[in-house]
This record gives sequence, C-alpha cells and structure tokens, in this order.
Amino acid sequence: MKKLFIVVLLFACNCWAADVLDGLKTEHPRLLMNNSRLAELKGLAKDDKVLARYVNDVIKQADGVMNKKPLQRILIGPRLLNVSRDCLDRVYDLAFAYRWTGKKAYADKAIENMLTVSEFQDWNPSHFLDVAEMTHALAIGYDWLYDVMSAQERKTIRQAIVDLGLKPGLDCYNGKGWWHKNKFNWNQVCNGGLTIGALAIAEDETELSRIIIDNAVKSLPLALKSYEPDGLWMEGPGYWHYATRYTVAMLASLDTALGHDFNLSQSKAMEKTVRFPIQTTGPINYMLNYADSGKARRNPMGCVLWLAKHYDDKFAANNEHELLESGRAEVGHVLWYWKPKVDKNQQLDLDAFFAGDVALAVFRSAWKDKNALFTGIKAGYNQVAHGHLDLGTFELTALGVQWAIDLGSDDYNLLSYWDMRQGGGRWKYYRLNSLSHNVPIIDNENQLVAGKAKFIKFSGNTSEPYAIVDLTSAYKNKASKVIRTLKLTDNRKAITVKDDYSLSGQSSLRWQMTTPAKITLNGKKAVLTQNGKTLVATILQPANAIFSELSTKQKLPQKNNKGTTQLAVQLENVKGDTVIEVKLEPQF
Repeated sequence: MKKLFIVVLLFACNCWAADVLDGLKTEHPRLLMNNSRLAELKGLAKDDKVLARYVNDVIKQADGVMNKKPLQRILIGPRLLNVSRDCLDRVYDLAFAYRWTGKKAYADKAIENMLTVSEFQDWNPSHFLDVAEMTHALAIGYDWLYDVMSAQERKTIRQAIVDLGLKPGLDCYNGKGWWHKNKFNWNQVCNGGLTIGALAIAEDETELSRIIIDNAVKSLPLALKSYEPDGLWMEGPGYWHYATRYTVAMLASLDTALGHDFNLSQSKAMEKTVRFPIQTTGPINYMLNYADSGKARRNPMGCVLWLAKHYDDKFAANNEHELLESGRAEVGHVLWYWKPKVDKNQQLDLDAFFAGDVALAVFRSAWKDKNALFTGIKAGYNQVAHGHLDLGTFELTALGVQWAIDLGSDDYNLLSYWDMRQGGGRWKYYRLNSLSHNVPIIDNENQLVAGKAKFIKFSGNTSEPYAIVDLTSAYKNKASKVIRTLKLTDNRKAITVKDDYSLSGQSSLRWQMTTPAKITLNGKKAVLTQNGKTLVATILQPANAIFSELSTKQKLPQKNNKGTTQLAVQLENVKGDTVIEVKLEPQF
C-alpha cells in the first residue's frame, strides 16, 4: 500500500511538472520575440523614424563587436562576470543585427563567440551570477540563430547550456546554492538566466528544463516581494536596473515561449516600479544614490519599455523615449517598442514617497527644468544587501549641478568588502561607512550596523514639503533621540537639514555634506561654487557654530575621491538636547 502511494505521488508530481512546459512554442525564435513580432517591427520602422534610429543604434553596436578579440576565461577577483556580460552584450547585438538585416556575418560572429565560451572548463559556478548570465547569452543566441546554425553547432552550444549552465543550476536548487532562497538581485539574475536557458532547449532537454523552470517560478516571488509596496529597490538605483532587467527578461521569455508567465507579473509592486527611476531621477539625469551604486546616472533601459507596455503606463513609455533623445538604444528598446500618444504636458507630482524596508522621500521644484532643485532623503536598515551605513543621508541638485552627493561603491575585490557584521571589514572602507555620507556623526563613529530608521512624517506637494526621519536606532549607544528633518523652503528654492539630538552623555557632533564644489568658509556661512554656479550655506542653529572643511581623500587600495571634500559643522563636548540646522540656498 505504501509503495502504491509513492507511485501515485510521483505520477501526480510528474503530471504537475509537465504542466510547466504546456504551451511551449515549437518554432525558433521564441524568446522575447518571434518572427511575427520581428515582421511587425520591420513594417513599423519603414515609417517610424524613432524606431528606425533605435534599430540603427543596435546595428552600430553589432558593427563594433565584429572586430573584438575572442573571449577568454579570465577572472577578476572571484568573478568571471565581466566575460559573461561581454558575451551577453555581443550575442544580443549580433543576433539581433542578423535577424534584422539577414547578413550572415553577424550570425557567424555571434556563433563564434558562443562556441568559444562553450569550450570553457566551466562558467565559474562558485560565483553563480557568472553562470546565469552566460547561460542567458547562449540561450538567446541558440534561439535567435537556430535556423542559421549547423546541427553540430547547435549540439555543441546546447550541450554547453546543459553542462555548464542548467546542471550547475540544478545543483543549486538541490541545496548547493543559496540565491534561490534570497530576495535580492541574485534571485532574479540566476532564476532568469536559467529559465531562459531551459526555455531555449526545452524540446531536447525536456525533464531538466521542467525542473529548472518549476524551481525558478517558485523562487522568483521572493524577490518580487522586495519591490513592495511602492516599487523601490532596496539595493540602490544601479541594482534596480540589474534586478529589473532580469525580472523582465524572465517574464517576457516565459510569455513568448509558453504564452503566459504563471501570473508572476500580476504583482502590484511590479506595476508601480516603472515609476521608481523616473521619480528618483534629478533634473540632470542622476538618480538619488544609495548602497553599492556608482554615480547613478540614469541611462536608457530597455526593460522600462516592457514594463510600460505590459502595465499600460503611457507616461513611463514616453519618459523613456525622451531620455533616448540624447541616449543610445539597446535591443530591448526595439523588441518592446511602444510609443503611445499622450498629453505632453502630463507630469507627475513634484514629490514622492517610497515606503518599505528601505524608504525614500524625494522632492523637486519642477519637472523638465535642468536648473530645478532636486533633493531626497533615505531611511531603512543598514544591513540590507549592498547597503552602506547611510541612514538619513540626503543629496541635493540645483542649477544644473550636484551639490550634496553620495560617493558610491568602492572596489568589490577589496579585502573583507562583504563582511557586514558589526566591526566587520566592510565598514573600515570610507565609501561604505558613515564618515563619507551626508549623515549625522557622533564621536566620529559609524552608525550601528544593526541600526534602522523610519520616516515619522512626510508632507509632499505643499509650498514647504518636508520629511522627518527617526534615526535613533542607528545611534542608540550614544543618544536617546536623533531626528533629522529635511525641508524645502523659499518657494522650493532652498532646503534646510535639521538634526535634533538627545545625547546620553558628553559627545562630539558633526553635520556633514560631501560635495564636488569649491568651498569658501566665512564663519556661520560658506559659499560653494562649481561650473560658474553658487550655493550659500548658512548655520541656523546653534548660534556659536561655524563651518569647516574636511578632506575626503583616501589611500590606496581605496578610491581616493579626488575632486570632493566635505562641508561640516563640528561641535565638541556637547551634552543633553542639541540642534544643528543648516540652510542650503542655490543662487538662482
């Protein structure tokens, strides 16, 4: 009886698993685009000059790949990721160029690159992002170039997808990996790359593909929850693109290959997330920066058009097209091309609040004005993936330049860069600890690694909007209260940043702001200048405080932060309740 029960259970499981591949299209290409979509785009491009330019951008990129040296299995630190990404970009551009033009030279070069990496001993499974991105690359090439490849080329590339991609992925699902239980970017990238690989070869590797897709579909919702409730991504703006790009690639591939995405895209937070890069981008196209991002310039992103089209967000689609007026299109901008007619005067609210485990408040004086004031402030928790000790940090852009900035990430290969424990090696690095960020500093020490911060009030879209953040948890070893208020004043032409302390003992305090501007000190005032523009900083409280300038310079192997310094207000031997308040006035 027990044996019969097991047989019935296995049969039920196998039947359920078979459903994962129900509806699989038999023809190639079936990932992201099919022949009918390609024909539709070619028809549109005859009269649509915008689409024709996007296509031309991609073909130019493919032309640039033609003479690149062969890919080599060279690791940087523990990663093969640069090689995987290079392969991915090459294959997308070349394979698309072939599908569009019919010129076999593009296909031949793509296949050459794919065969090269197929001969690698492995795709570095110890850092599984490398495997996922390489699997993605070969799957797209295999699918898009299926008809032009020889039987032997298909066999070699298909076997590489299996042996170097899907089987190591199966080992991870079976307990050797952690990322499928993770809620951050590794989840989307690894599940996405493996799913695309499985869909590409599913008719030949049916059982393996079923298992991979089944596991990926069950795992992805963990990461999708990280967009809740308002679409913010906790790992910073750079990782928003990385995570979202792979989420879109996975969902879109499921849809084109199977006809559905297992309802994964019904997430309300996913529907909202397309507005996140819009509302957190300032007037000169830099996003409000936090965590391990670079300088956080917002470049065109093809996944935005998929999101906009899928969720019928006409404003987001046209915002992306506006960005592309001075940017370069990628393959996704062609695949998901959608240029709906909208009211060109439509604008979002000036201010926005993003709730969640990491939260942001952003404010601006105007849309579509490069000289507008833009500012924002961050709350959340310090131990978020890729996080810095930056609770309460703020940034400021006005007059077409950035005045208060985040320096961004450092070199991922620095010793103990990922040791995020209290006292861990990560926090000795200047760019990651509190001393580089625009946060309150007590006794020249970092915020507590376990520290958390929450918005206790947000008032937006008023004449003087503001946000108040309770930072006490991050300083609880030093104070019973640390509250920061960021407020727009003077008809949104200036801001004030006020820190309220209730200290537990005698301490030194510092208000600080990292800036690329030249600083001229004059007691309670400081004049900041750059690119012919001026900002005046004034200490409103306390009466006896004066400004000082601090160096941001660091020694190798850290980045040296050339071209930046800190404007600071420093108080010594402070007890009890104290307020430091600074006004920052761009000279419009």
